Order: sequence, then structure tokens, then C-alpha cells
Amino acid sequence: MILYLINPSNPLVSLAKSKESHWNRFTAWKPLGLLVLAGLTPKEWDITVFDENFGKPDYSKLPQPDLVGISAFTSQAQRAYAVAAEFRARKVPVVMGGIHASMCAEEAGKNVDSVVCGEAEGVWSQVLADVRNGSLKPVYKGERQDLACVPAARHDLLPHGYFFGSIQISRGCPLACSFCSVTAFNGGHFRRRPIANVIEEFKLMKEKHILIVDDNLIGTRADQVEHTKEMFRQMIAAKLNKKWIAQVTINMADDDELLRLAAAAGCFGVFIGFESVKKEGLEEIHKKFNIQHGRNMKASIRRIQKHGINAVGSFIIGLDIDKKYIGRDIARAARSYGLDALNVMFLTPLPGTDLWNKMLSENRITANDFPNDWKYYTLTFPVAKYMHLTWSDMLSEKDSCYRNFYAYPHILRRTNSSLWHFRNPFVTLISNMVFRINTLRFDRKTYENFDVSRGHSNAVPG
Repeated sequence: MILYLINPSNPLVSLAKSKESHWNRFTAWKPLGLLVLAGLTPKEWDITVFDENFGKPDYSKLPQPDLVGISAFTSQAQRAYAVAAEFRARKVPVVMGGIHASMCAEEAGKNVDSVVCGEAEGVWSQVLADVRNGSLKPVYKGERQDLACVPAARHDLLPHGYFFGSIQISRGCPLACSFCSVTAFNGGHFRRRPIANVIEEFKLMKEKHILIVDDNLIGTRADQVEHTKEMFRQMIAAKLNKKWIAQVTINMADDDELLRLAAAAGCFGVFIGFESVKKEGLEEIHKKFNIQHGRNMKASIRRIQKHGINAVGSFIIGLDIDKKYIGRDIARAARSYGLDALNVMFLTPLPGTDLWNKMLSENRITANDFPNDWKYYTLTFPVAKYMHLTWSDMLSEKDSCYRNFYAYPHILRRTNSSLWHFRNPFVTLISNMVFRINTLRFDRKTYENFDVSRGHSNAVPG
């Protein structure tokens, strides 16, 4: 039996032309969910994993599979359906899972033979058995898994082309930000894999640099932080010889022992969601966690950096409180915090989020020709009406922010600061150059091709 597992091309990566730029090898991540499913697949299946971000195969010239499995984020949905149509025309059954199919199951069901909603690990064996028996069901509902039962990903199936390996250690997030679908998909309860399983999977990966894909590696409660410390201790004892980056919340800065252990375990960078420079913005998106206890952001970032860990900050443009010059304000705040790199996204209503429900009820979603418009849901493209900013304003504010923060003199200062404070100046330089090159060029063609008359030209009245 032949199984194809396909990661459809992602406009966010494809527009950045991963194969054409040396810098972009740092921005393409392995499709980890597909590799985990491959680890659950019996040996009688001959598995091939395709990551279309490194080129779209001519599937018609390949052996005909018995089953195609596709996983997709929202921005990949249009391409996912096109791939499905190609195989279904050849009478090959197609099953689709992932966060978009889970949140838009009815739409997905019109384009594939079967939809897996939720976490797929618990139903994958049934899907494969039903394919063999010719009894594939239209919908499978996966429950949230005990992560002790989730196997290591089959990293051997995609051994080349990536700078970063990938691993998942936990699922779930208690913060429930209005723009994020993680809580709806993985729940608010923080679930972790056994530490021994994590250590063994680290050993399986050939890449020296690893991306930990968790939405929040360390957790928010004291017991979660203590568990993380113990994991770091065991990683140190295992002498993994890996360097890794992860997403964390700003409370990582509050525990010096945690930072010391993280650095010793291989951490060289963290990605922190600041989202807004204003208290009112954080309240709007339900992320007051960032400003508890009168936090000094600059001091917090400095505590992280003094352990040799680079800090990348993420902000959102397009909140209801945002007005003109928000791009300038974000750049200034990011520089004042002392961040090593900056990532800016547009407020994007993703299916399954509170933000989606709010904007849908207010008739503010303007990229609404589905499924064709899903390709614009990359978080880098305005897809809605914003309270005080027109469509053109949104582009200008983002452009202004990046041109300010990633001006060459600022890049030079940050690189020199990394060198002076015994961090890795190469990491700082690479991250700054990747952001500068990609963000200042990659999506202009898409912007120009979009029909702004559909409503993007106006902010919300009043």
C-alpha cells in the first residue's frame, strides 16, 4: 500500500521563494504533524512525504498511491484543495486534517473524501483500516491526546533542505488570546510529552539547530515552570549537542535558574508575543498576562539576553485601538526593549477564533471569496476592515515599522551588542537579514494583484 503525505505550498513561504534565496532556508519548517502520523503508520504502508515549499512535484508522473493525506493551515487551504482534486480525479481517496480542516470541516468535506477534525493521532489507525476495507468515513473526530501515546516523528522521511529540525513537546495554551485558534484546537489545558520521549526524539534528529514548535514551552504556572526546569536538566545530562529556539511568554525572564538551565540545555533564541505596545491593546485581545505586576519590558529582555539567549518580539498591527503611526511606535518600542529581531503581523481573523466570530458578525471580513481567498490569510496581508486604518494605511504602517527597525545602522548596533554581551552575533545578523530581505520585498506582487475595491480601501466608519 502506498501513502502520500503532502504539505501544500504555503503562500507565506512560497512568496518568499525559499529555493531562490540562501536566507530563506532559515524560514522553512518541517511539516511535523505529517511526520508524526508517519510514525503511527504500519510498516506495510510505503510512505512518501512531500513538502511543496521546496517545489511542487508532478504527481501524475509518480506511482499511483492508495491514499493521500493532507494537512494545512488556513493559508494553505486553496492549494490543499487543488492537490486533492488532482488525486480524486484519478480515483485516489484523499483525507485532510489540521487546524483549517478542523475549523472549516464542512468546506473541507466538499473538497476531499474524508476530514479529520481535531488531533489525528487517536483516529489515524482507524482511517488506514477503513481505507483498506473500502469504508472510508466522511468525518473522523480526533480527541485531545495523552502525549505519552504520541510517537516520535519520522524525521528520516525529510532529511534534507532544512536548516532547522522540529519537535513538539507540549500542546495547549491557557491564555486564550482572541486572535489565536490554538486554544480552540488544542485546548487550554497544558499537556506535555514524557521527558524521556523528548530526549530520545532530540537524539533522532540530524539537524544541529532545532525549532521547538510549542506555543508556549515553559507554561504560566509555577508547577509548569518546575517541570520545564527538570526537562532542561535531563537535556543537559543527555549531552544532546543541539541548539534550539522556542516560543515562550515573557515570564521566562522572571526565573534566573530557568534561564541558566535553558541556556545550558542549548537555548539560543526565544520568540515572545508582545502583540501591542499599549495596555488597551492587550486588554482588547485578552492578553493582560504580559503586563502583570507592572513589568519592565526592557529589564525582562535584558535578563534573558544576559544568559546568551537572543529575544525576538512579535507585534500586531490593526487592533481597534491602532491609529496612524502605530508602525513607528512599534519599532521604537522594540528598540527600547532591546529586542534582537522584530516580527510584525496584521490582525487576521482566523476561523475558530473569537476574533473571527467578532469580525464576521460586524461584517468586517473583506477577503471573503472562499476558498480562493484563504491564500491571503498569511498574517502578512490585510483581510478585513480595520477601525482606524485603511488597507493602504496597514501596508504603510508595516513598511514604516520594518524600515525603521531594520535600517542597516540599527542592524549593525544589534549585531555589535550581541558580540559585546557574549551572545551569538551571527544569529542576530542572520535573523535581521532574513526579516529585512523577506519583509521588504516578498508580498508586493500579491498586494498589487488584490482587488482593493472589495472593501479594503476603507476603514470602519466612525
